[in-house]
Amino acid sequence: MEKRTERRRAKKKKRKGLKIFLTVVAVLVLSVVGYGLYVYSQVKDTVNNEIHEKIDSIESQPDKAKEGKESLNILLMGVDERENDTGRADTLILLSLNPKTNSMQQISIPRDTYTDIIGYGTTDKINHSYAYGGTDMTVATVENFLDVELDYYVKINMEGLSQLVDAVGGVTVNNPIEWTDSGKDGYKAGYHYAQGEIELNGEQAMGFVRMRKQDPAGDAGRNERQQILINAIVKKGASVGSVTRIGDILDVLGNNVNTNMSFDEMKSIFKNYRDTISNSESYKIEGYGEYIGTTWYYMVPEEERQKVHDLIVDFNAEK
Repeated sequence: MEKRTERRRAKKKKRKGLKIFLTVVAVLVLSVVGYGLYVYSQVKDTVNNEIHEKIDSIESQPDKAKEGKESLNILLMGVDERENDTGRADTLILLSLNPKTNSMQQISIPRDTYTDIIGYGTTDKINHSYAYGGTDMTVATVENFLDVELDYYVKINMEGLSQLVDAVGGVTVNNPIEWTDSGKDGYKAGYHYAQGEIELNGEQAMGFVRMRKQDPAGDAGRNERQQILINAIVKKGASVGSVTRIGDILDVLGNNVNTNMSFDEMKSIFKNYRDTISNSESYKIEGYGEYIGTTWYYMVPEEERQKVHDLIVDFNAEK
């Protein structure tokens, strides 16, 4: 009888222990889900209320990203916007994402490229299109220059790039050349950029993408480093460790980024195109420098423009 009573007590203890264990697990799961919903709500509000900005130059086609069967062309615009200054689009990179080949193509457009400014009735440096007519005019000018249609644009104020790098906790880049910052490009002098893999904080990242006077390749070298930094930020931002920094990241994005992507379109692109970043190739538009009057321009021959157009079309058509 006593043994039977002891067995009952033991079973009750096991059941009690199991209930406690399941309760703890349930609380943990609910905490994770709750935090996930909180983050989801935060991101959605920031994107739709602060970041999302439609433009006339791009026709909205949300079903294209949702279905995830066709390639997307996205213009990345790095703009220098300061107080009392409309700014210029000094960084222009066309991203093509092909979901069939799970690959991404990056084409850098030199900021001094001489071309027609669409909607302004003049020819000038392509980066001046932003000063003349903002995002809409820059998008229209790039579409005309390369004879392609864009699906999306993402504009970031370059002054906020430093904050974004700090918000994700710094980045790791593979630096193609060695130099020591002289301070002549507008950032703190004295930092040594070793060749190879290096860690950068926000201020160092700005020096990394600003420098051109010590780069034998000039603007082309700077464009390459801009691509390297963008890839590093995307990679770090997508990491699990960045989840705890979501508040800081959203604050920076809300203040410095605009895009015609809605939150739902971002979800579709993440779902259908996220693997393209693992297989990336890049191309720098070739040309030569020439003075017109007293102003220096980067001249891109017609055959080079056609070559780049064909690169984009052929990449997007690959299966």
